[in-house]
Amino acid sequence: MKKAFKFILNTIPRPILIRLSIVVRPILAFLLKGNRFTDPIDGKSFRMFLPYGYGTQRNNVLSPSTLSLERHRLLWLYLQNETDFFTSKEKKKVLHFAPEQEFYKRFKKQTNIEYTTTDLLSPLADVKADICNLPFEDNSYDIIFCNHVLEHIPDDTKAMQELYRVLKPGGMGIFQIPQDLSRATTFSDDSIVDQKERAKIFGQYDHVRVYGRDYFDKLRSIGFKVVEEDYTNKISADLVEKCCLAKGEIIPVCFK
Repeated sequence: MKKAFKFILNTIPRPILIRLSIVVRPILAFLLKGNRFTDPIDGKSFRMFLPYGYGTQRNNVLSPSTLSLERHRLLWLYLQNETDFFTSKEKKKVLHFAPEQEFYKRFKKQTNIEYTTTDLLSPLADVKADICNLPFEDNSYDIIFCNHVLEHIPDDTKAMQELYRVLKPGGMGIFQIPQDLSRATTFSDDSIVDQKERAKIFGQYDHVRVYGRDYFDKLRSIGFKVVEEDYTNKISADLVEKCCLAKGEIIPVCFK
């Protein structure tokens, strides 16, 4: 199964994968029913989660029902338990880059947010836009989600500036990235163009850098106030294991 998933991830373009997953997801969820692991996004439980990874495959990380990964489930728990995202009576404007399937329909149904999605290629995007040149006015959005996007962007400084520009004063942005916390500084090398080599070094064939611990300070240099939220250390170890979370993953919660 690991080899099959690795081959699919590395050969089928992401927009096609998104469409195919809509058909495959209910079949997988039915076949893997159980009670060992639970996806907090929809509350369904399974005997196992699926493996995932463009390079090294990780076991029990991809939820059969929502197709969420560790980072999605962690973010859901954080939003649910630590913010008023789901409960606010004041309607908030939300901008979501490269919207994840596990969130898309659920956020669309929320009556307490005005929800806009954006991306260059995603079939789920309301607005096709370049993150480095956004077609939105200054100070437009109360909340911005931009997760696992910046590692794909050559000029991530310009992208961060645009995120800061369109976020309202007092607004919140969550900008998750794949991060190697053992690295003090971010690594990039434009001379590496072979896709297999990029997957080996950067973790995925279409990534352009590996972020280190300096990622948070780079966001601060743009103007954001950054909370390095180590949320798996605030919840029980049992919940971390039950939901198949990545222990020690940091959520970058940014304020303007």
